[in-house]
Amino acid sequence: MNDKLVSTIIRLGAFALLAALIVLMFPRYSNAFRYHYEVGKPWSYKTLTADFDFPIYKTEEQLDREQKQLLSTFTPCYNYIRGAQRQVLVISLLEKEWLDENGFSRIAVTQNRVSRTYPLSEVYTPKSAFSRFGYDCAQNLVRDTAMTDQMKQSLLASLSPTQGMVQKGERIIENGEIVSDKDYQILHSLRQAYDDESLGTHQRTLSVIGEAILVILFLCLFVIYLYVFRPAYLRSVSTVLFFCLLMLIVIGLACLALHFGITVYLIPFAWVPILTRVFFDSRTALFLHFTTILVTSLVVPAPVEFFFIQIVVGMVAVSSLSDMTRRAQLVETAAWIFLAQTVAYTAITFAQTGAWTSIDLWMYLYFFVCALLTVGCYGLIYMFEKLFRFISSITLVELTDINSELLHTLAERAPGTFQHSMQVSNLAAEAAKTIGANALLVRTGALYHDIGKMTDPFYFVENQVGTDNPLLQLDPRDAAQVVISHVTEGEKIARRNHLPEVIVNFITSHHGTSLVRYFYNTWCNAHPGEPVDENLFRYPGPKPSTKEGAILMMADAIEARSRSLNEFTEQAIAQAVDQMIDAQIADGQFAETPLSFKDVEDIRRIFKARLTAINHHRISYPTLNK
Repeated sequence: MNDKLVSTIIRLGAFALLAALIVLMFPRYSNAFRYHYEVGKPWSYKTLTADFDFPIYKTEEQLDREQKQLLSTFTPCYNYIRGAQRQVLVISLLEKEWLDENGFSRIAVTQNRVSRTYPLSEVYTPKSAFSRFGYDCAQNLVRDTAMTDQMKQSLLASLSPTQGMVQKGERIIENGEIVSDKDYQILHSLRQAYDDESLGTHQRTLSVIGEAILVILFLCLFVIYLYVFRPAYLRSVSTVLFFCLLMLIVIGLACLALHFGITVYLIPFAWVPILTRVFFDSRTALFLHFTTILVTSLVVPAPVEFFFIQIVVGMVAVSSLSDMTRRAQLVETAAWIFLAQTVAYTAITFAQTGAWTSIDLWMYLYFFVCALLTVGCYGLIYMFEKLFRFISSITLVELTDINSELLHTLAERAPGTFQHSMQVSNLAAEAAKTIGANALLVRTGALYHDIGKMTDPFYFVENQVGTDNPLLQLDPRDAAQVVISHVTEGEKIARRNHLPEVIVNFITSHHGTSLVRYFYNTWCNAHPGEPVDENLFRYPGPKPSTKEGAILMMADAIEARSRSLNEFTEQAIAQAVDQMIDAQIADGQFAETPLSFKDVEDIRRIFKARLTAINHHRISYPTLNK
């Protein structure tokens, strides 16, 4: 089994497993009755009529109130102890406290199979009897626990849990009608009737099948989006696993909240667009967010309201976080999300009910807590960076700090290389902006692309001040190997300092598989007609595979070439840029990148303009005549 097939199986398996886990996580309440309703909100479905007769169940509050009222007339049962004197009815102090705590006002006393009821005022404890009559009285009543419980259960069993019936064909509620307390009670009773296994088994099975089909449909639409617009994401196992894990976390939290009766508005759905935008792009972030809330809408109460509010959340998150380069941006985004949720909820409630009284003030507290949890997304950024070897804009900004230990060491050991890297980073960033590539990424890669020269800095001409070039004293083949080694040494240094893999790729690919042309030509000129092993003069690669990698390769070569020019005229600079880029194209160095002809022409134009501006002619200042 080849690696490509294994990768395909893993990617498809990830989406299949995600679909299965989502359906399994969905709360299994009232699957046969799939309507969502709230008191004070309009009924958003078609007019509902009863398909069968069902009773109207009393609410928990009603049952509790009726039970208390019924128990207020209940009398506990006591047995009279044989042989005791009957002048005074005496119970223990603990028993008297139990009667008072439960609110009983009378007790039933049984003697010789004859029961008689006494008010609690005629029942004493040994202490109160002595105070009342002036002599000791022993306890002569014992509670008959079994009889008391039996009588209590019999009394409670007489309480009906229902109040009235709804007949088959009777109208329950019309479309657009505001759900009242009475309507809610009837709808809840219908839900309970559907929960009866004799009525709901078939419907429940079909409901689960329907859920599974919808979940698979939504995930397939997301996969189609990736296939058409972002095929590189779909080909990457780590990226697919990231999308699946992120959806699983957020949907799982929502299902867990529903299971425990917690509102889903406490779940930070904004994690999905924020994390996706940080590592990828806005369109994918929004599409993944829509997929996530569509799936979640299958099980939440008031799905239409939930869907519209969460759409607003996703749009605000993506719009306010175009490029996250500061930690404070996450706090600002959370604040905008809180404001957007508040406005969206208020507007939807007014549109549906047209009444201030329909506003649930607790919702604003939920939105505020959700905004605070959104800020916690910062920790997830770090976790996903390490787990999937992604890189965020925040990390790139931190890496571009020239006061960092690695760049500071480069500036000390190889100052010429450091200045070269700075110039290359500026050139590459300008070109990246022009063609819509990641300017921050290529700037960061450019700063580190030559760190391998720290090992032997004086072998490289930019670090040689007033000394001969030691490479010229070596055999051209050995000299070429010294130059080539700065790539392999750079990779070692980068990995030793735990630089992200994407930065390591810039180091290994910034020369591609090109020839060390100076020493190759020198050797060929010195040995005319002799066969030459090009591998001794060729960089190990790989070739750049991204636009950013290609831009860095061009900028590195052109910046170095510009330093060898005898004159810095516009024509000379333009000719140098064209020759260098044409040579790289002819050598096939950009064959694996997605650069277009237009991209290459735009890059040429930017390089020519920037190098001309950097090396422009300055006027000579006149000397002062004495």
